[in-house]
Amino acid sequence: MNGADTAWIIVATALVLFMTLPGLALFYGGLVRARNVLSVFMHCFAIACLMSILWLVAGYSIAFGGGTSGYWGGLDKMFLLGITPDTLSGTLPEILFFAFQMTFAIITPALIVGAYVERVGFGFVLTFSGLWMLLCYAPVVHWIWGGGFLADGGIFGETGVRDFAGGIVVHETAGLAALIIAVFLGPRRHRTTPPHSPGFVMIGAAMLWVGWFGFNGGSQLAADGGAAMALTVTHISAATASLTWALWEKIKYGKASMVGLVTGTIAGLASITPASGFVDPVQALVIGAVAGVLCQEAVNVVRNLLKIDDTLDVFAVHGVGGIFGTLMIAAFGLGSWAAQLGGLVIVGVFTAVVTVILVKLVALVTPLRVDAETETNGLDLSVHGERAYDISS
Repeated sequence: MNGADTAWIIVATALVLFMTLPGLALFYGGLVRARNVLSVFMHCFAIACLMSILWLVAGYSIAFGGGTSGYWGGLDKMFLLGITPDTLSGTLPEILFFAFQMTFAIITPALIVGAYVERVGFGFVLTFSGLWMLLCYAPVVHWIWGGGFLADGGIFGETGVRDFAGGIVVHETAGLAALIIAVFLGPRRHRTTPPHSPGFVMIGAAMLWVGWFGFNGGSQLAADGGAAMALTVTHISAATASLTWALWEKIKYGKASMVGLVTGTIAGLASITPASGFVDPVQALVIGAVAGVLCQEAVNVVRNLLKIDDTLDVFAVHGVGGIFGTLMIAAFGLGSWAAQLGGLVIVGVFTAVVTVILVKLVALVTPLRVDAETETNGLDLSVHGERAYDISS
């Protein structure tokens, strides 16, 4: 065990949890109508709780178990059987590696929340999220990070898929699942209502930015120069994408919005995630500069051309950003085109198939969408019996 590595990953674990609670909750919550903000908080918080338990029960074992299959890790580490405080994973206590990866398993299904807010059933959220994490996310983790068939020495040869912190594992899977659920749900009845609290959006985005240092820097799994470089390029990409998003807004619409600026931040963060362990600061500058424009145009394509109501643009920002960053690894000569493209296609097809099947199956058990009256009145009071704001008190 290395004490410095252990100390850093303890901090990084806290930072990644901070991304979901409260960062993502505030970022998403500020973008919806005032009568739905508590439902967004509820979704993020409940998903964090449920994924933690399921990761302990079986998720970690499926992803990082000792099974010899290249497709899943088996069930030998269910409930962390055989793992003690002295058990090591590299230079870290394995219990800490479990906790660090658990925070990734929390935020990935939580990202999907942005696609279905304001019109989804709470039972569906929890049932789908739990099954999707176990049957889609955990196997993909094994394929790329757990020594599976897409990793080094797998089907793409000695150099497998390069995905440092989750461009494919987190952002592509969540983005595609979000798009598919949005298609099944259909559009909201109140699509033109503006964000109720841009201040929440900015605060949440700022928390995500800080937390992303743990997300990407922690993925080095060591306290060394590699972690410092990952942290630095993450920051440069986020800063650059924020400005290019705002500039593109100014050119197209005559005004640069605060919500647009911080959405650009998230686009830059998502795009640098897979490449953060491989690129230098100048390459990160390029990734961020392109991401701010690319993801903004992807928003227009999904909303206006495809007419899909992905409420908070999960696919356009996270999905497109993660895919773009994954391809830039090959574009800079830091990975093979065959592996990067092949990994994206294989994981994309698998994610789409599993998501469609799960949506259909879960919808047989619990309603996918709330009724029209509940949607109009807002999920906060109708589903959870609470209001975020009571101006009479």
